[in-house]
Amino acid sequence: MEELEWIDIGVNLTDSAFDKDRNAVIDAAAAAGVTRMLLTGTSLAESEQAIALAERYPGQLFCTVGVHPHYSKDHSSADFRQLASLLRSPGVVAVGETGLDFNRNFSTPAQQESAFEHQLELACDSGLPLFLHERDAHERQVEMLKHYRNHISGAVAHCFTGDKQALYNYLDLDLYIGITGWICDERRGVELQTLIKDIPANRLLLETDAPYLIPRDIQPKPKSRRNMPQYLPHIANKVAELTAQPLAALATQVKTNTELLFRLNAQP
Repeated sequence: MEELEWIDIGVNLTDSAFDKDRNAVIDAAAAAGVTRMLLTGTSLAESEQAIALAERYPGQLFCTVGVHPHYSKDHSSADFRQLASLLRSPGVVAVGETGLDFNRNFSTPAQQESAFEHQLELACDSGLPLFLHERDAHERQVEMLKHYRNHISGAVAHCFTGDKQALYNYLDLDLYIGITGWICDERRGVELQTLIKDIPANRLLLETDAPYLIPRDIQPKPKSRRNMPQYLPHIANKVAELTAQPLAALATQVKTNTELLFRLNAQP
């Protein structure tokens, strides 16, 4: 029986939660069929760390380069010029994690919008797709995306947990939708469980967002609450169940989607 191959599009592998066993985590993911991973860049420093890590695992690890809205206030115009040069590094496949987060406003909305605009322009200039974050800022984020959409190669709404209107707004912009272990949550994930059938097969991507968002229904329950990329097949099983499709068909489709959006097969 052929083993299924998975690609985790969102792993925060530079996070300190992985400092003690990062290599082992990569090996465990590969053993579970997660043969490729995209490491998330959330700041200039973390983007540089993600690039360095991806360079150690060519063809297995890729990364994004960008500034998370929380850290918008910490980055100057000079930093964004440096990000532009980092986008040309081997293994970099997207701009982000970028977007708007008006939930806690660690950076002011104005600072977030400025950083987001910088990165929208980087995506236009580089031809790379966007890796998008959004929380409590949907209308404004969609408004900004619409202004640039015709000049952007593509984008994914990372860790989508929104409502039906938000989903359709993103699909109207021809975005991909990233699904995490949130869909395994019998409390918070109920709405997403009903919406998953509305996501076109050719727009679905899968991710763990490790070390965050560990699926609540993993059995036996892991001793640690740290999420791991090796749990991606568990999320995939839930999606296959909810969409009433064979797991192998899902694996093939999301692999194709991921390779297409991030042009993984074009990477050296």
